[in-house]
Amino acid sequence: MNGRIPYISIDGAYPTWDESMINWWTNGFWGGIMWQLYHAENNSDYMSEASCLEEHLEKAFEHFDLLDHDVGFLWLHTAVAHYRLTGDPTARQRGLRAAAVLASRYCPAGEYIRAWNRPGLSQMIIDCVMNLPLLFWAASEGAGDHYRQIAIHHLDRVLTHIIREDGSCNHIVEFDEATGEVLNIPGGQGYGENSSWSRGQSWAIYGLALAYRYTKKTSYLNAAKTVAHYFLANIALTDYVSLIDFRAPADPVYYDTTASACAACGLLEIAEWVDELERPLYEKSAWKVYEKLTHDFSDWNPDRDGILQYGSAKYHRAEDRQVPIIYGDYFLLEASLRLQNKAFLIW
Repeated sequence: MNGRIPYISIDGAYPTWDESMINWWTNGFWGGIMWQLYHAENNSDYMSEASCLEEHLEKAFEHFDLLDHDVGFLWLHTAVAHYRLTGDPTARQRGLRAAAVLASRYCPAGEYIRAWNRPGLSQMIIDCVMNLPLLFWAASEGAGDHYRQIAIHHLDRVLTHIIREDGSCNHIVEFDEATGEVLNIPGGQGYGENSSWSRGQSWAIYGLALAYRYTKKTSYLNAAKTVAHYFLANIALTDYVSLIDFRAPADPVYYDTTASACAACGLLEIAEWVDELERPLYEKSAWKVYEKLTHDFSDWNPDRDGILQYGSAKYHRAEDRQVPIIYGDYFLLEASLRLQNKAFLIW
């Protein structure tokens, strides 16, 4: 990418990257795109691009205090993917180092992995479920069963504190780190408190389905299905594209296509594990979402950066709303490859 790590495309181009943001949570997704394409097409150019990004991200380890729960997004898509596809030992060590960072954030009293690095706050967020495959992978590579147990403890707290009875989700839960007591459930990147941030819903769908893959605990699969049913009921009202928040005012209308793309991947993951009679619900729904995104919300001009349009990072920040975002393109590609049975499981 000639010195650019893609995040948000502005006027059809990714801006030059600021080195001070080397730890930014989305920095691995370009690598994920490259490794998916390498696996699908066996073109070494994709491997070279992904390897170059991985080398660049090595600098993030120099700023340990700036790393957080999102190390899975950074290194599952780069170092771990590299190791899984090639057996590269240096990539393996980078992946294990990232897993150690994630495990170090575990708070024993509350049995959760601390999100972000906000002074005076100890929080868990739904996003972290997508990072937990890093711990399951590390445990399988001999790093220790405690990595697996940390992931399971965190997932159990997600079921208790994040997933609501109707299948909607909280984004953030704040704890007293010393006692594990829940102090507050604030609003997050959605509309506000008690709302329903759609990308959080999609993280839950996919992350809990992946948790079932690695643990075979039916409570995780059942929760993924419950959230999926809630998600599908809501996007059926908006022609299979997601709003930023399912409990925001009807006007103005703000979309988040990245939530839809991630959810499509999660639906296809659920489909792998349910009974044959249930499978069509998830597969056909994923197809509907994918077709909507590719037909009505994608820019296929090869001279412009960013394919999936109308992605939104946050409800209340205009510059991050309804724009092309790199993880939208990643999940759109993964969904496409999954539907063709060509995907590499990067998680």
